[in-house]
Amino acid sequence: MKVTTRRLASAALVAAAVVGAVALPASAADVRMYQPRVQISDVQYDSPGRDDRSNRSLNREWVEVTNTARRSVNLDGWTLSDEDGHTYTFDSYRLAGRATVRIHTGEGRDTRTDLFQDRRNYVWDNRSDTATLRNDRDRFVDEASWGNDRGDRSEWGDRGTAVTGVTAVSAASTDAQAHVPATAEDGARTL
Repeated sequence: MKVTTRRLASAALVAAAVVGAVALPASAADVRMYQPRVQISDVQYDSPGRDDRSNRSLNREWVEVTNTARRSVNLDGWTLSDEDGHTYTFDSYRLAGRATVRIHTGEGRDTRTDLFQDRRNYVWDNRSDTATLRNDRDRFVDEASWGNDRGDRSEWGDRGTAVTGVTAVSAASTDAQAHVPATAEDGARTL
């Protein structure tokens, strides 16, 4: 009788372990699926044309922030900053699911797709800089870096993909645009 009881107990423990191993990843995946995924998706750090500090030129310098999740994300209190400490704070803004907002340096009227820092000077350094996105609890969300003083290799936040050859693209561009593109098909951002 004792051998049968031990076998039944062992079988029950093995069955419970198998069910637990299968159920745990499924529930963890469900939780992750609903977490917002907000990232810096594009940067125009060198406005095209002459840098004459006109509002038009300032607004051609921008950073795009994208919500890759289906649900909207409240960005109220989130910040976007550069290495020199220039900080833009999102105020009463909700980014829709699978949507992008462009944050311009100059002055303008905020809309659903365009926000303005209302600055009279450039923020993003044309040679090298880092745009850092933090949530309302000052926790790191994402960053985008560029510049040749980084050995022509900069990293894109927690996604582990890299931008390479930034200097070459800036110099090769016919209209002097320095622009960090969205993710390529292979997941790497290459210029």
